[in-house]
Amino acid sequence: MKITIEESKQRKTKPQRGEPLGFGKYFSDHMFVMDWSMDQGFHDARIIPYGNLSMDPASMVLHYAQETFEGLKAYRAKDGRILLFRPDMNAKRFINSNRRLCMAEVSEADFIEAIRALVEFEQDWVPDEAGTSLYIRPFMFASEAAVGVHPAKSYKFVIILSPVGAYYPQGVNPVKIYVEDEYVRATKGGTGFAKCGGNYASSIAAQMKAEKLGYTQVLWLDGVERKYVEEVGTMNVMFKINGEIVTAPCDGTVLPGVTRDSILTLLREWGYTIKEEHLAIDDLMAAARCGQLEEAWGTGTAAVISPIGELNYKGEITTIHQFKTGPLTQRLYDTLTGIQWGDIEDTHGWVYDVMKNKPKI
Repeated sequence: MKITIEESKQRKTKPQRGEPLGFGKYFSDHMFVMDWSMDQGFHDARIIPYGNLSMDPASMVLHYAQETFEGLKAYRAKDGRILLFRPDMNAKRFINSNRRLCMAEVSEADFIEAIRALVEFEQDWVPDEAGTSLYIRPFMFASEAAVGVHPAKSYKFVIILSPVGAYYPQGVNPVKIYVEDEYVRATKGGTGFAKCGGNYASSIAAQMKAEKLGYTQVLWLDGVERKYVEEVGTMNVMFKINGEIVTAPCDGTVLPGVTRDSILTLLREWGYTIKEEHLAIDDLMAAARCGQLEEAWGTGTAAVISPIGELNYKGEITTIHQFKTGPLTQRLYDTLTGIQWGDIEDTHGWVYDVMKNKPKI
């Protein structure tokens, strides 16, 4: 893939060292853009100054929501290396999401190289303070100007970068979760396993409802019986019940998370029994009542690990691990972030060095 570069003539002022970065508030000087059309396929790969995208009012994404995205991070190790974490998994998931929405599919190699090239070019934007990273947002949308429900004949693939701190202001501290039994996130046969904007748009009503009640996130139940636990907002969710780890299976309604897979790998290596099965919310609450629910946490790229300290289901409130971060939750966070930042040896081949993987010319 040949990538042309147009440098920005006016660089942005970067956040000052020590200044809270928040999440998704600052964006780097440049972005990656590549187009796809039926007659040319993918073409015109370029790194250009960050700026507005020109769109026709009839662009199909605005009318029929053909749009997908990914999320991953670049980490600056103490020795200066810039590391990605399992970008191949994001590439594969992006392909599956695009396939579900009948969109053009970026190859795994091109997806990773586009990210690598942009991060290398914008390496000064990778922060080096503890707990910070460079969030990477690849996305694709239907750009054809047409009104009519059919797969678009043209798409635009874009990558933007944002230096970030902790996703939740609480940091690695327990959050309060509201169990949603009115609204539905996904059903089998739908797009629950895909990372597309429509899934998130439909979740906002429940999120606002939870926030009004003083809760940080929503725990979704299945869309058919409103009985089985699925996801926590933007994260997969896991429970330590009577010494075993229980999490929902990826069978069509749950996003196959990169962090989820990594956490399950670590847990198996540490000797834990993993149950990827449908867990009824009534059984979860019963386990909490009798003290068998020992820890609970959400997993995702943005927050990495988010301990859950309280559940509210139909007005019944239960506290988990005395509203403190559990020892296993903390161990998982420390181990995974240690690997991601290059502080702990990567024995799985998960870490991708941006400079070492630069193509030889």
